[in-house]
Amino acid sequence: MQEFIHIKGAREHNLKNIEIKIPRDELVVLTGLSGSGKSSLAFDTIYAEGQRRYVESLSSYARQFLGQMDKPDVDYIDGLSPAISIDQKTTSQNPRSTVGTVTEIYDYLRLLWANIGTPHCPKCGKEIRQQTVDQIIDRLLALPEKTRVQLLAPVIRGKKGEHVKVLDDARKAGYVRVRVDGEVRDLSEEIRLQKTKKHDIEVVVDRVVIRPDARGRITDSVETASALSGGLVIADVIGGQPISFSQNYACDDCGISIEELTPRMFSFNNPYGACPVCTGLGIQMRVDPDRIIPNKKLSIRQGAIRASGWSNAEPGTIAGMYFTALGKKHGFTLDDPIESLPAAALHELLYGTGDEPLELSVSRVSGGVMRQPFEGIVVNLERRYKETASDYARTEIEECMSESPCPACHGRRLRPEVLAVTVGGLNISEFTERSVVKAMEFMQALRLTEMQHRIGDRIIKEIRDRLSFLQSVGLEYLTLSRSSGTLSGGESQRIRLATQIGSSLMGVLYILDEPSIGLHQRDNDKLLATLKRLRDLGNTLIVVEHDRDTMLAADHIVDIGPGAGRNGGEVVFEGTVDELLQSEQSITGQYLSGRK
Repeated sequence: MQEFIHIKGAREHNLKNIEIKIPRDELVVLTGLSGSGKSSLAFDTIYAEGQRRYVESLSSYARQFLGQMDKPDVDYIDGLSPAISIDQKTTSQNPRSTVGTVTEIYDYLRLLWANIGTPHCPKCGKEIRQQTVDQIIDRLLALPEKTRVQLLAPVIRGKKGEHVKVLDDARKAGYVRVRVDGEVRDLSEEIRLQKTKKHDIEVVVDRVVIRPDARGRITDSVETASALSGGLVIADVIGGQPISFSQNYACDDCGISIEELTPRMFSFNNPYGACPVCTGLGIQMRVDPDRIIPNKKLSIRQGAIRASGWSNAEPGTIAGMYFTALGKKHGFTLDDPIESLPAAALHELLYGTGDEPLELSVSRVSGGVMRQPFEGIVVNLERRYKETASDYARTEIEECMSESPCPACHGRRLRPEVLAVTVGGLNISEFTERSVVKAMEFMQALRLTEMQHRIGDRIIKEIRDRLSFLQSVGLEYLTLSRSSGTLSGGESQRIRLATQIGSSLMGVLYILDEPSIGLHQRDNDKLLATLKRLRDLGNTLIVVEHDRDTMLAADHIVDIGPGAGRNGGEVVFEGTVDELLQSEQSITGQYLSGRK
């Protein structure tokens, strides 16, 4: 096997036709002044060519999704491995992305909670168990007499496809109707579904009227529906709310049923698990009164109100008519500072007068007075934000909005029935709100039954391993629920590094961009130990770095310089750390040795 990565004629950016041999399977540090050409050599030459060659080896079908990759300006590179770049620009800004999802720990958590979680009633908190057919029938017979109910068997729930076989089987079994995506369809007609969209299909098993003498018929229909769907029955109450029954889990006291626990129920990126109010974001954009009136020392005429459509209060404008009418009612003028307005007046200015009409002077139009309630600036902006199709109008209104925790899930992103499932007394959201260290302690102390051990041991081992990888790169203070958009460049880089340790690959070329940024000395030692661990697995590490300790820990060091920009782009020194300390050409060597 080749011992070196041999680069010849590298001219990318300010590199001056350099030739260099970088030893493989070692920790190599590229150092030098900022702008000297370190990143041009590491990322724009070595990584770009390693990535390009790997992509070229794939099929033409796969390449069409990856796009064209430009060849770097270099004569040739020999001894390259598939390259992975771990730089500081890879942080996902997606609000749905968290530390847990980026590290894939959350996928294992969903698996664990779905398989060994204990469900509780989201209303009363009581532990709930599986429902029997008799309990389902008793619940149906408790509905008011003469209530008309359609009993449905959900055979497909949120799955893509045309589902031709499912519909054919229902037809052959003698069923007449199905409900497809909420619409009842006749099975005698041709039903075509888009295979790229997710569908819900429920077979209409029976239509019954609730009467004391209907018990036998309801029992047969519930058993049939349950057998068709694997334990699920939906009672579609005509003129009322549908009731879901499950032979899996239900609360006797509250009448709340929970379907069989599946990993997708614990995902806030899936409609089956996400809080329906905030759609799994945990936050909502709400109109903020402090952003509508940022300076209460100003009057309305001086421009105190900064909301879209309400800032112009001149006579004759709609805003001016409403504000003048409010002033007459509460005894203020448009020249009074907002802070001097009565509390009731300010409340009605923002949230409206309800059903109480105001006397609006419309003399310029018809010479008379019009009586009309005022909906309030906050209510008006929220209504317009929901109704408008204009991006410009939305952007204008968003200037008066701020993020606030979702009022339904309080920032926890998931449905109440999902948050009522616990492992070791914690729901999945409470676990992700713990730091990596506290999460490790919880996993170590977790006490399970013999059956739960048999199901969950391998999942728990994977979670512990991944948490320990985060700890090993100095990120033990992070919580798994933290949004990845709030991470610094160094933190996101070290998260990717932790993920790479977990993959345990060999023969890979890793290229890192200043991974020590922002680290305490103690955590820097952990990071270096991690880099050495990756190297010892049989990988080559090229680290662009200014940090003294990282340089001293390197197996091989390359100093690019001597200056920056057009004065750089040359190899000033390459060799071991000891040789660098003796070098007279390298400014880095003179600083490290203390001669400068």
